[in-house]
Amino acid sequence: MNSQKLATLDGRSIGFAPQAKAEGSQISPEAPKHPRWTHIHAPDVRASVSGTAWRGVRRELKVFLGNYNAVFGTAILLLVALSALFASLVYPGDPLEMVARPFLWPGQNPAYPLGTDSMGRDVLAGILHGARISLTVGLAATALGLTAGIAIGAVAGYFGGLIDDILVKFIEIFQTIPSFVLLVVLVAIAQPTTATVTIAIAIVSWPTVARLTRAEFRTIREKDYVQAARSLGFGHSRIIFREILPNALPPLIVTSSVMVASAILMESALSFMGLGDPNRVSWGSMIGAGRDVIRTAWYLTALPGLAIVFTVLSLNLIGDGLNDALNPRFSEDR
Repeated sequence: MNSQKLATLDGRSIGFAPQAKAEGSQISPEAPKHPRWTHIHAPDVRASVSGTAWRGVRRELKVFLGNYNAVFGTAILLLVALSALFASLVYPGDPLEMVARPFLWPGQNPAYPLGTDSMGRDVLAGILHGARISLTVGLAATALGLTAGIAIGAVAGYFGGLIDDILVKFIEIFQTIPSFVLLVVLVAIAQPTTATVTIAIAIVSWPTVARLTRAEFRTIREKDYVQAARSLGFGHSRIIFREILPNALPPLIVTSSVMVASAILMESALSFMGLGDPNRVSWGSMIGAGRDVIRTAWYLTALPGLAIVFTVLSLNLIGDGLNDALNPRFSEDR
């Protein structure tokens, strides 16, 4: 019914426009005839969404900074990173160069605060330059392992079915072989360089990430917002990278800190066995060089060993702090 009529006493009728048209007459003629979800683009909605995300980040940061063990670990890791960054400025020469007489004990000569080894090389210079090798190998191997593990685990967990079965069998092949044995074989076959060690550590590290990513994707792919994205016609790549992966990142971030620590330990073990880069000094190679004189010059193994211990400890403390901050089970407590 387009209009309503009211009869008067003289028989004439007066027409009234509907209420919807009366209200519509106040709308600008430039307004779209069929607006689609205009409330989504409202400034107040955008502000509330961005504000919620920022409050979430601040809350997680507050929880992380409230964990004193995590803060202590972060401080140690920053000290190690600064040592690696400024090693070339403090000791611009070759750390493998013989600079003084052998077996100077720590504090015996102010020019060499941590003494010298059996070949007259500066121990402090070796520790600072060794921090660069350890962090470089740890971070690069973790990045490669995360990339491969997330890619394989995401495909397996998202699609499922035959693809999942094939990729799971492929992951299990690597997990049936002891990781360190496989690492030694890979490095022994190839030339022992820093790049080779990094790639070998990444090869033995990715299966753990792949299984974790697969488990997260299998859980998240059944969520309502993922089903809504499918119903809207979004492609697989958008659903994987925009809907599922951001929600699967918290456990992967926690795992990455542990992976860096494990990579540093693996590189040190290889260097201790003589399978590291012979042209680079590392903490593992320093321990290996000092094991023959451990009874008479124990500091040659103790000092680089302490560097490994504190670095790995700091990464584990950071991982615990990240787990407390990002774990959704603690969201109600926060």
